[in-house]
Order: sequence, then C-alpha cells, then structure tokens
Amino acid sequence: MPSNLYTLDNSIVQSEMARKSDVSSPYYGEPRKFDPTFRGPISNRSCTDVFCCVIFIIVILGYIALGTVAWLHGDPRKVIYPTDSYGQFCGQKGTPNAKKSILFYFNILKCANPAVLINLQCPTTQMCVSKCPDRFATYTDMQMQYQITAAPWEYYRRFCKPGFNNPTKPVAQVLRDEDCPSMIVPSRPFLQRCFPDFITLNGTLTVAKRTHFKDALDKARSVTELRDAANGITGLVDAKEVGMKIVEDYAASWNWILIGLVIALVVSLIFILLLRFTAGLLLWFTIIAVILVIAYGIWHCYLEFSLLRQQPGADVTIVDIGFQTDVTVYLHLSQTWLIFLIALCTIEASILIILIFLRKRVRIAIALLREGSKAVSYIMSTLFYPIITFLLLAICISYFSVTSVFLASSGDAIYKVMAAEPNCMYANKTCDPETFNKTNVSKTCPGAQCTFAFYGGETPYHRYLFILQLSNLLIFLWLVNFIIALGQCTLAGAFASYYWARRKPQDIPTCPLFSSFSRAIRYHTGSLAFGALILALVQMARIILEYLDSKLKGASNVAARFLLCCLKCCFWCLERFIKFMNRNAYIMIAIYGKCFCTSARDAFCLLMRNVVRVAVLDRVTDFLLFLGKVLIAGSVGVIAFFFFTHKIPIVQEDVPTLHYYWVPLLTVIFGSYLIAHGFFSVYAMCVDTLFLCFLLDQEYNDGSAARPYHMTSTLRRMLRRRRTKRQKSRKREKDSEE
Repeated sequence: MPSNLYTLDNSIVQSEMARKSDVSSPYYGEPRKFDPTFRGPISNRSCTDVFCCVIFIIVILGYIALGTVAWLHGDPRKVIYPTDSYGQFCGQKGTPNAKKSILFYFNILKCANPAVLINLQCPTTQMCVSKCPDRFATYTDMQMQYQITAAPWEYYRRFCKPGFNNPTKPVAQVLRDEDCPSMIVPSRPFLQRCFPDFITLNGTLTVAKRTHFKDALDKARSVTELRDAANGITGLVDAKEVGMKIVEDYAASWNWILIGLVIALVVSLIFILLLRFTAGLLLWFTIIAVILVIAYGIWHCYLEFSLLRQQPGADVTIVDIGFQTDVTVYLHLSQTWLIFLIALCTIEASILIILIFLRKRVRIAIALLREGSKAVSYIMSTLFYPIITFLLLAICISYFSVTSVFLASSGDAIYKVMAAEPNCMYANKTCDPETFNKTNVSKTCPGAQCTFAFYGGETPYHRYLFILQLSNLLIFLWLVNFIIALGQCTLAGAFASYYWARRKPQDIPTCPLFSSFSRAIRYHTGSLAFGALILALVQMARIILEYLDSKLKGASNVAARFLLCCLKCCFWCLERFIKFMNRNAYIMIAIYGKCFCTSARDAFCLLMRNVVRVAVLDRVTDFLLFLGKVLIAGSVGVIAFFFFTHKIPIVQEDVPTLHYYWVPLLTVIFGSYLIAHGFFSVYAMCVDTLFLCFLLDQEYNDGSAARPYHMTSTLRRMLRRRRTKRQKSRKREKDSEE
C-alpha cells in the first residue's frame, strides 16, 4: 500500500503526462494504451496458466488417492490406544484388554524420560491393566506375606503377565523371565499410562508421602530416582490438572463465551457500517480511545508496581518461582507489573511517534478507508465471504489431519529382541514372537524377550512413508494458499467492479461477488495455483529449516547455527515479499485476466513506480485497521473481565463459579479479535484493490473529457486540492528566487 495518495508535485504531474504521451517509455515496463471502452474487470477472458491448472487438478486427484491408500493401510487405534509388549491395544473393545485401558511398566526405572515412555520404547515389559497400583510393594514382600494370606498375591498378580500364577517362584527367576514387576509404586494414569504419583510436600518430592522405598532385592531406592526416570512428568501432571480445570471452566461458561463472541460480531458489523458515514470521526475516535486505554494501563501498572515494591517478598523474580498453575501468583510480584509497564510504554510511544510523523498519511489513509467503506456498503455480501474461506480451510485442515494420522499409523507390528544383558549380540534385532522360543536367542542371551517395539514395515509403501508425509504437508500448504488466493482474487474482482463503474452504484454489475468468484474459478484456477505453489514451496523450506534448527539446538557448531539463522531470516523475508506480490498479482488478474507472471510483473512495475506511496500508506492503513481490531477485542474483553470477576452487580448471580476466570476471558478476547480480523481483512483487500485501481486510473487517464478519471468525486477533489497547493507552493518559491 502507498504513501501519500494525493501528493502530486507539479513536476511529477508534468512528467507523468509526458510519459502518457510516449507509450513506448520503458518506465512502464510495457506500452500503455488508452482504452475508451474499459469499464472495469474484463469479462471476455480466456483460461490462464492452463498447464499449472492441469497439474493442480492431477495433484488434487493424487491427494485423494493418497488419503485413500492411507485409510486402507492406516489404523488410528495405534495412535489412540497404547500398545503392550505383545502388540495388543489397551482398552480396545472386543479384545481381552477391553477393560484394561492403561499401560503399566514393569520397571519404570529403566525408562530414561517421558518421551521414551510415550513412544513405547522403554526397555521393560509393558502390560495393559485396568487400574494403576495404589501402594508400595515388592515381589519379595509379597512372597513373605503370601505364607500368611493370599490377599497380597491376589492384588500383586494384577500387574503380572496374564496366566502367571506361581507366587512361590524364586525372585531371581521371576525377574529374569519378567513374569512380574520387581516392585510397584503408587501411580496414577496420565496419557493412558501409569506414572508415579509425585506430590510435593513442603518443597520435597514424595510418592505417597514417602521419599525412600525398597525394591525386590531389598535395595534402598529414592523417589528422586523415579523422578529422574520420568523426568518432567511432574510438570506434565500439573499441566493435566490445569487442563482438567480449564475443561471444567469451559463447560461452566461456554454459553457466556458464545454471548461474548456474538457481541463481538455485532460490534464489528456496527463498526463497519459506521465507517460508511463517519469514517474520519470513527477512526480518530479509535486512535484516541486506544491511546487513552493504554495510558490507563500504564497508570494502573505503575500503581501496582509502586505498591508491591514496598511489600516484603514481592521482589522475587519470575524465574525464581518457576512455573505455577495458579496464575494469580505472578500478579503478586512487582517484576510482573514492571514488565507490563515497560511493554505498554513501548506500545504507547510507538503509536504516538507514528501519529506525529505520519499525521498527513493518516489523514490520507482515512480518506482511502472512507472510499473503501462506500465500496463495502454497496457490496455487502463481501463481508460474509470470509465464512466461505473458513469452511474451505476447515475441510482442508481436517483432511490433512486425518491423512496424517492414518499415514502415521500405517505399518505392521515390529518386534525386537529386548536383552537383559547389554552385550547380547541379538539385542534390538527383529524377531517373531511366535517362533522366538524355538530359537537359540534365549540360550545365548538369558532373559532376552521378543517384545513389541513400534509399527513399521519393509514394503515400498512403508519405506516411503516419510516422503508421503512430506508430500501430504506440501499439498496441504498448496491447497491452503490456493484457498486464500481464491478469496483475495474474488474480493479484488468485486471491488474493482465498483471502482471502474462510471456511475456508482448504478453501473455496478449485478452480483459482483458471485461473478468475480465464477471468473476466478473458471478462467484463473491455474494462475492462482501457480502463485500458491510458489508460496507453498517457500513455506515448506521454512518448515525444514525450523526442523533442522530444533535438531541443532544443542550443537556446538556456531558456524552452522549462524548459517541456519541467516537462512531462516532470508526465507522469512522471501515469504513476506511473495505474499505481498501475490496479493497484488491477484488484483491484476481479477482486473485484466492475464496469466500470473504477466500480472505479477505489471503489479511490480506499477508499485515500483509508486514505491514511496506503497512503502508508507500500506503500513498506515494496516495500523489503522489493527487499532480497530484491538478496540473491538479490547472493549468486549473489558466487559467480559467485569462480568467474570463479579464486578457487574446486575448479573452477579448468573456468573458461573470458575477455577480460572482468565480462561473464558482470553477465549472471548482472542475470538473477538479473530471475528474482527475476518471483517477487517475484507476491508484491507478493498483498500488494496482501490489503491491499485487508483494508480492505474492515473496512468491511463488524465481527467480530460477524452480520458476522464474513474475515481470518485471525493478523490478527484482531494487530488485537485493537492495539485493546486503544490502549484502555489512552487510559484511562491519562484517569486522568492526572483
């Protein structure tokens, strides 16, 4: 978007007129000719980028075939249900494990970390159980108690292998054959797996209020060993508790959340309708309101910071207290309010600097937004087009997610030798559980077992699963970018028909949005797919770079990290540039119906000829629209805050009891922002289209009777006023020189 829409120096005007008289000027990139019959988006079109369209259709058919093959080979139960050492699903209906939905580890001390547990690669026997153990016990203690009563054995055998019923078997043989766990500890299910029930008492980590216990060999063990074996599980368990409370909060407040989102929808519609008549007043009100709200936030943060700084214990840093499930703990720290204060001051200063140095551009952007509001008011159906985009994206994301799950679960159960001795030559070798006892592996490696390892296979399909997953991701990115491109081209065509209409709204065609959508699908699917593919390839490269960066986080190669950081920065800039160029190329496609490369070249040349305007006004209009979205989300958020914190006396009895009031509050604020963004994205596309049409109008026409402008009378008056002002200024300069 542009800088100064109306700043036309007299010399610039003269040079533009000279270039218009010379259609062969290389300044245009290609000759420009006046077309007196041009009335907006060309209706007599032909298909563009046919080859890319054919490729796109073939890829979609291949994507459907890929999903079908994944559906035939995949089994989501492998992702949903945990799998025991025999490859059987825990909790699957119609199997002996139907009522045993939790996975139990015989010796969790052998597990290095939670990632190993979740990936089912812990080197110990895993078995499905109905409940996790709730007490400390060892196999040795059980044998001693069995001589008195059978009750301890009846409880302990729940965690032994199915069919094992020999409580007098020597402990050494039981542990060698892994018939039963050497010990059990109080546990609770998490991610359908039994993990030690860690509880922190007075800063000390305990399990069932104990810090030490004994294993089957009567060796003293510490709870910290369990913590090391399940490193990070305490945080995950706390996160689960928070998650359960969040779910309960959603269940108690979902109806009020919907009411808040409906209010945001109504406010957004009212805001856009008011822009039609009071654009300048409303936008200046928005700017001033945001400044005042942030100023109040600065004052409140400073007040809280000043009060807490005088209280003992409030100077503790956020790093010192670590992660806390109770968010209100952070609000009692002075450092928290200091961070808020610095952030708000930075935002306030940025807004004021923009307003001071770009005040003229702000006025021009407001004038352009006023024209955009007129276009939107004449084509109200465009406000609801984001719903179509949302539905198409929802279908695309759902298909991608389901296909990914089926691809990830494609494979047969792979069994490997799990050796008790580290020097076993058969360790981690593939085996067959049905014939394992007939081999000499158990003789060579005493205690070795053939247990389930993971899902995979040796067929070509299984060997290329990784490539299929990458293909799934690339096609998904391509489809998402195509859907966005289709929406941009459709809206651009509708708003261009408004701009190029001689008499507004009489000459605006009937159903401009549907006509534009039909043209985009019928003639320009290939062009939109071409632009979407370029962007998808760049996004794919960025994803690969992010993956490599995650793998090199612990690497000591500084040069490789630096090179990777530079590549990530370059590809981020490239993605932003391609998005900007694609957006303007789609506008040119909507207007002239040319192929993608030609439209992108024309758009680039046009923007470069107006680079100063583009560099500034784009940011200014985005800034104004962003303030509108912040105002809507913030106003609804303030109402939600007073409601969920029982500060509205009229409805105090209707407010639900919540664990965390910020759960519905943040949901309302985020949802309100997304709703406002959906409406304002239409506005942004309208402004971009009108501006590009305005630039084309100036290049094609000169305002004479032979070449009249298509711009509205308001824009013509503003343009004439700026020209007159410039001419007077230059005349005064000449007089002063003489």
